[in-house]
Amino acid sequence: MTGDDELAVAGTLLAADTLDRTCTSRAIMDQVTTRWGTLIIAALIKGPHRFSQLHVRVDGISQKMLSHNLKTLVRAGLVNRDVEPTVPPQVTYSLTPMGMSLATPLTQLIHWFGQNASGILEAQAGHDRQADELSAARH
Repeated sequence: MTGDDELAVAGTLLAADTLDRTCTSRAIMDQVTTRWGTLIIAALIKGPHRFSQLHVRVDGISQKMLSHNLKTLVRAGLVNRDVEPTVPPQVTYSLTPMGMSLATPLTQLIHWFGQNASGILEAQAGHDRQADELSAARH
C-alpha cells in the first residue's frame, strides 16, 4: 500500500468513526493516549517493570498519576498487573499482546515528535514573533 493509499484509508476511518462525537473509541483514545499513558506504554516495551522502576523511568510523573494511569491501562487490557504473593507483595507491570500492538504506532508517533521538534519549535517562535509584531503595531 502506498503512502497515498494509507492516507486515504486513514481519512476514511477517521471521518466515519473517530471524528463523530458519539464514537465509542473517542473515550478509549482519551484514556489511553494521555501524555503519561503513552510514555508508560513506551517504557514497558523494554519488558516488565515494577512500579518504582516505572516511576524512575517515566521522569516527571507523580506516584499518584502513575498509579492512576496504570489502573486505566490495566482496565483497558493494554497492561498486565502481576502480583507476587510475597510480603510485601511485588507487583510487576508488562504489556499485553494488545498493548504491544499499540506500542508500535505510539512509539512511531513519539519518534516523529523527536524528529520534528526543532521544526515545530521554530514554527511556534515565528508565529509568536508575528503575533508580537502585530500587537506592537496596533498599540
